Amino acid sequence: MVWAAAAIAGLAVVLFAKATEYAITFFFLLQKTHWWLPLILTPIVGTLIVWITNRWFLGAGGSGIPQTIAALQSYDNHGTHRTLVSLKLAFGKIALGVAALAAGFSAGREGPSVQVGASIMHAFRRFLPVGFAVHPKHLILAGGAAGISAAFNTPLAGVVFSIEELGRRFEQKTNGVVIAAIVLSGLVSISLQGNYTYFGNISVGVIDRTIIVPVIACAIVCGIFGGIFSRTLIESSKLSTGTIGKFRSVHPLWWASFCGLIVAILGVISSGAAHGSGYTFTREMLNGGVAEAWQYAPIKYLATIFTYLSGVPGGIFAPSLSIGAGIGHDLMPLFGNQHAAIAICTLCMAGFLAAVTQAPITSFIIVMEMIDGHEMVISLMAVAMIASIVARLFSPPLYGTLADVQITKVKES
Repeated sequence: MVWAAAAIAGLAVVLFAKATEYAITFFFLLQKTHWWLPLILTPIVGTLIVWITNRWFLGAGGSGIPQTIAALQSYDNHGTHRTLVSLKLAFGKIALGVAALAAGFSAGREGPSVQVGASIMHAFRRFLPVGFAVHPKHLILAGGAAGISAAFNTPLAGVVFSIEELGRRFEQKTNGVVIAAIVLSGLVSISLQGNYTYFGNISVGVIDRTIIVPVIACAIVCGIFGGIFSRTLIESSKLSTGTIGKFRSVHPLWWASFCGLIVAILGVISSGAAHGSGYTFTREMLNGGVAEAWQYAPIKYLATIFTYLSGVPGGIFAPSLSIGAGIGHDLMPLFGNQHAAIAICTLCMAGFLAAVTQAPITSFIIVMEMIDGHEMVISLMAVAMIASIVARLFSPPLYGTLADVQITKVKES
């Protein structure tokens, strides 16, 4: 049953990934044909998505990782987890997440894949024999790890993510379930998509002691901006007073429409770069096929924040990696031609993701596995650790804090 659950979770994540690719392609075809269309499409569809989410899929909004953590923390608290992980929410997360990307919001599907995987594996608890050695909530942990592993095709990161971010502890009796979930979901992903690296096989060139200065500089810059980014998301989740907070609480649909309009305007300014997960732009930067304008990083930064504020389902993993690559591109002239552009962009990808999530080990392993960049293991580890420490000066851990907010909301409702 556990193997079947893991395989189905992997299949769902792969189908989710394929659907988001089609959705993003569909949006950019419309945007290229009619540049003004996002100004109408994004606010209207965003409003509809938030209305559907609040009416039928409450708990499916946002990333999905805080909901999964909250479900683990409150599992034995009078069924609180049922409003955070379920097959209904998994379906809603996929459908509404795809719709959000088709409407042009700046979001990723990797965070939502965690909630989808956790929901599917947890649903199989009813088929397990009485007295099964593993607690049902550990299926949530395993499903979340399988989700992130299948989404990025990074099995090692899936294991570390379950320890560092989801569980905060790792009981020996859950080892087999977590590993089985990651292996089975990974096999399904590979069988359908091939054994690929997320951003391709990219050469970073020779790495020597001269990388120390870029590591420190990238870590500090990414730590500052990543910490501010994280703090903004946290404070916006708690915001219920003041003019903006009251308007958002009383008129969530109007608020979603406003946020959608801001994302659309940023898209017009950036010729579409503000929209989607940022995967295409990031890959082109890493391959050296495009010289992105300096404003890419700040525009993607703002677009992702307003996407989150709108309340539509969508993650921040892929946009964070994209923002990090943009920051690296902007910092590159400071280091001359001494280091390849790919190396600086890669450092900032790991640094910014680590600063936002404050999960440095998961962050550097994800980037390392995604680009097949084992030459940069020590550099990625260093930049992730330093950026995470700097970010703590500005913000508490993002997902853990948002999980507490989710638990409070569930109790109040």
